[in-house]
Amino acid sequence: MGSMTAGDTKGPIYRDTRDLTPFGHTHLQTPVRELAGTVGGLIHGVLGGRDAALIAVDGEVPRLKRMPARPAKAVHEAIFNSKEPERLITLGRSYPGWAGLCSVMAGLLAYQHGGYLRASELLQRGLSIRNDDDANIYAATYLTRVVTRVEVAERIEVPVLFSQESVFLALSHALRETGQLDAALQTVSRLPPSLPSALARCALAFSLGRDKEVVIWTEGLTNSDDLSAALLLLRGRALRRLGAHAKAHETLKEVLRRRKTDVVLRNDALTDRALLVLDNGRKSLNPRDWLRGRPAELETFEVIRKDIDERRLWEQEWEQLDGK
Repeated sequence: MGSMTAGDTKGPIYRDTRDLTPFGHTHLQTPVRELAGTVGGLIHGVLGGRDAALIAVDGEVPRLKRMPARPAKAVHEAIFNSKEPERLITLGRSYPGWAGLCSVMAGLLAYQHGGYLRASELLQRGLSIRNDDDANIYAATYLTRVVTRVEVAERIEVPVLFSQESVFLALSHALRETGQLDAALQTVSRLPPSLPSALARCALAFSLGRDKEVVIWTEGLTNSDDLSAALLLLRGRALRRLGAHAKAHETLKEVLRRRKTDVVLRNDALTDRALLVLDNGRKSLNPRDWLRGRPAELETFEVIRKDIDERRLWEQEWEQLDGK
């Protein structure tokens, strides 16, 4: 577990040096097409004849081999074939050495069902209980295919294989949904650097008005994928609230630079850029500026025109994409 805290402002928090990570492909929810529902990749197991109310699995449910621990069979059955968290909770009471694992898995199941308050309680309880060695061995052997689709920021979901990240990101989101923003930020701050955890952390910091930290944590970021584009949008909004309009414009320009950036994020960037233009326009048309002899910045209107043209182009592309 990392030593970083929610108030750590030393530098960027998105650089993940691992060769392999537990994260799958990003999914964006839109009002036109439920992209988050067109499941693929890591969560194809849900569509392979498996009930969506059961815990999500990447591929087939692993077969339980002979294990010395007596509770293993009951816990395995409850994790993969039960739709109710209560069964796991009961097993945790019967086998105290497995109580932590049972509570965590019950919490992930509750989270998958959208029961955020219950999920936050169960996940926190599970993380506070130490497991027996047999329970840890079982988890490392049989739970590697369990996948949780976590909302790391509004409209943005990432499938995460069972890991520290899946548990802490799910807990952070559950806390956010129940209005516990500070606790949610503290929770996600414990994770190692990565784009998904950085996005969750910056979204929470932005909601709490901690704009300077968002700017510091995203310093040097470029638009390499949709997660980084979403982070840049947050950075641009934080810069705008801080009054750094030139830097905010540069950030939004980076979002729009990569043409394969999801159209939803591009439209958000165009909207944010238009708001910047309006802010600049209000300043340039201020009567006090005229009295000082400063001409209105007519280039502002040229930027607005280009913004409208670019938005029209992307709306046409979106309609063509939606019509396929």
